[in-house]
Amino acid sequence: MWQYGGMTERHRWVGDEPEIPFDYDVIYEDSGIIVIDKPHFLATTPRGMWYRQTALIRLREQFGEPDIAPAHRLDRATAGIVVFTRKPRLRKTYQMLFQKHMVAKTYECLAPAAPIARPQYGTIARLDPPAVFPLLRRSRIVKQRGILQAYERPGEVNAETVIRLGIDSDYGDVNGQIRWETMHGHTDCERQRRLAGSRAGRLMGDDAEEQTETCDDVRPARLISTAACAKPGGGRGPGRGCIGRNAIRLHSVGHDFRSYAANGQRPRPVCYRRYILEPKTGKTHQLRVHMNALGLPIAGDDLYPRINYPDYDDFSAPLQLVARSLAFIDPISDELRRFVSRVPLG
Repeated sequence: MWQYGGMTERHRWVGDEPEIPFDYDVIYEDSGIIVIDKPHFLATTPRGMWYRQTALIRLREQFGEPDIAPAHRLDRATAGIVVFTRKPRLRKTYQMLFQKHMVAKTYECLAPAAPIARPQYGTIARLDPPAVFPLLRRSRIVKQRGILQAYERPGEVNAETVIRLGIDSDYGDVNGQIRWETMHGHTDCERQRRLAGSRAGRLMGDDAEEQTETCDDVRPARLISTAACAKPGGGRGPGRGCIGRNAIRLHSVGHDFRSYAANGQRPRPVCYRRYILEPKTGKTHQLRVHMNALGLPIAGDDLYPRINYPDYDDFSAPLQLVARSLAFIDPISDELRRFVSRVPLG
């Protein structure tokens, strides 16, 4: 039994619960709150087959405090910053910060470096025209109990997200600089990345045509540092095959590998880049739904655009989405609090 939002929630007894081989980092604590940096695959609160293998129950056992409760929720698939309260009298105080949208939340993800598509529902507003990004995505998102996917529908807007292009320096050296290099050769995706940037604006027009070029002859990839890759100004040399400091080449992500094993077909290589997501509301799966509707599904997503069913102990392809930073005025001390996740992407 545990509490959230003033309600007591009961959870069925779990006998044989699989172990999650990842743990959180406690990055801040005082007499009122505990802030953790949650890894992928670890649920925030008990749900379904997960009880003891959740951040909440682990925290209660670690600190010996049964009154610890979450101030907000974060999907099991998403990594990053989560705030917990330590005392029952403080729960509503901190939870109301999130419910009243008084918390500045910033997420970071990897998604295709490609022209955006027209969403079926909702609107797109450019915030720095004529550039496509940053943009404001607004729509109505509906999530029905018992159905895995949330979806957009016509009607009153209840979900808003600002989407920006990310750069390596957005969060200092939190993630470092990374690139993917082919194991046998150095074919790159520079054409696809360049075409995505040049054609994204035209795709917003009525007479736009979506045209993309893909990488040829890309073999299974390995992750390496850009220290031996990038030259000043983006020139080639020891780093031949580098695709620029803001783009990452992946041979395959998440369910693509599983599909390859299942049907024997070679997965299509995709170029990915960083995006910064600033949700103004907090609907379930909001960021994943908004990115997918733009034709930019987040790498490693097992729900969007299609549902996949990986084994519960398959930790090989985490969703490339991190709750990167969280800031608010502490309602008790009246001090500015800002926390930054160090969970890497890629």
